[in-house]
Amino acid sequence: MRRSLVWLVGCLCLAASLVSQAAEKPNIVVIMADDLGYGDVSCYGATAVKTPHIDQLAKEGLRFTSGYCSASTCTPTRYSFLTGNYAFRKQGTGIAPPNAPAIIQPETTTVAALLKQAGYRTAVIGKWHLGLGGPDGPDWNGDLKPGPREIGFDFCHLLPTTNDRVPQVYVQNHRVLNLDPQDPLWVGRKKPSPDHPTGITHRKTLKMDWSHGHNATIHNGISRIGFYTGGKAARFRDEDLADEWVKQSVQWIEQNKDEPFFLFFSSHDLHVPRIPHERFQGATSLGFRGDSIVQLDWCVGELLKTLDRLNLTDNTLVIFCSDNGPVLDDGYKDKAITLNGDHRPAGHFKGGKYSVYEGGTRTPFITRWKGRIEPGVSEKLVCTIDMAASLAALAGADLPPGSCVDSFDVSGALLGTAGAAGRDHLVQQDNGRRGNYGLRVGDWKLARHDAKQARNVELRLVNTPTSRLQLFNLKDDPGEQRNVIKDHPDIAKRLTDQLAAIIKAGRSRP
Repeated sequence: MRRSLVWLVGCLCLAASLVSQAAEKPNIVVIMADDLGYGDVSCYGATAVKTPHIDQLAKEGLRFTSGYCSASTCTPTRYSFLTGNYAFRKQGTGIAPPNAPAIIQPETTTVAALLKQAGYRTAVIGKWHLGLGGPDGPDWNGDLKPGPREIGFDFCHLLPTTNDRVPQVYVQNHRVLNLDPQDPLWVGRKKPSPDHPTGITHRKTLKMDWSHGHNATIHNGISRIGFYTGGKAARFRDEDLADEWVKQSVQWIEQNKDEPFFLFFSSHDLHVPRIPHERFQGATSLGFRGDSIVQLDWCVGELLKTLDRLNLTDNTLVIFCSDNGPVLDDGYKDKAITLNGDHRPAGHFKGGKYSVYEGGTRTPFITRWKGRIEPGVSEKLVCTIDMAASLAALAGADLPPGSCVDSFDVSGALLGTAGAAGRDHLVQQDNGRRGNYGLRVGDWKLARHDAKQARNVELRLVNTPTSRLQLFNLKDDPGEQRNVIKDHPDIAKRLTDQLAAIIKAGRSRP
């Protein structure tokens, strides 16, 4: 009798443990905005634009005041988010050109592959900008391999590059969607023919003028970076991008609602060219940039409504973040500067996109898991590069040796667990070509500008001369206005040596 009782108690404990483990294995939705600054949403202080759905996430979850991306441009942040490795460790992770080959190779461990091994269905929908195809680049008229499906994603529906770069087509799984074989797609770096219309030769026909650099092939009245011809049946309208991402995401969630799933919703809002759908145009006083924030907020709302409708909310971890900080003039004359008024896209931080100052990488960062995360505000230091280790820990997946070398398990901090720690340091980088870095350790921030130039780009691309090393106390000076390196040479040396050691070591996670 006693043995039977012990056996029964043991079975009950095991069952309870299994139930607990299952309950701790949530669906995961990562919503990554594009060029969204710390001060661009109302739950982080914006008043010129209202973001009720993002605010709802913050109200029902945990709003981080020290949430970061790892780089101040899109390709390196997305690379680091998926691989758990700092992008400066790999050549070719700067801003990817239109014909870039796949940057993440099939043998690389990714957050998607880890979750897939743990039994998750996986998808990426939206902007990719991490290259496609073999060493020679994409075969736009054939199979686009390797790509997301070779690194752990079951399904992908993509904007292959970024929308200011050609081509304006969707890629679904391994093919350009709706491509007519009789009208093949060509993408190149040189003008295909002397009479090919461009933003220079046909500037008066543009519905949005360019300010710098975006003056090659014209599509939908907007000139882009790079050249392409053909594929007319496959081309999309800029105004429809957000609707397409939502439609595909809702459909995929519906199809996979009965299994654990991981959705990477990779928004293009509010990257240039900012052409929100007509129903959002004029929604704010900030022009198309502000209107794109409202469109992004609508996307968040549609995803949350879908989770509610399918009774998935209580078992879904939603993470909201951005790939880098803000920029106003990033190549098009869309009145973002003239209509900005008193709006502070980066909040009270200095710099923005392309910069290693705080405005370049400190962004909105929110986690929500109803019934599991207690709503509130967290000062813990967390970063998008930590998603690989943290989400793997939640899913019960082990990191293979030598993988995700800069990703820390901060799942406790993401969930607001009492006593859980965030990161104790973070390396920040620009787009990888200029060799500028930031290192935050506690309240101290070292900025190392190897190029001896800083980009102060919250408004526009401007290079300003700067000393190679700067030291800031973020507690006393969050806006990085006072370089105190002469007052604290010992701290400056310690951080300088630590940054050099992290770069040299090839990894930062023990």
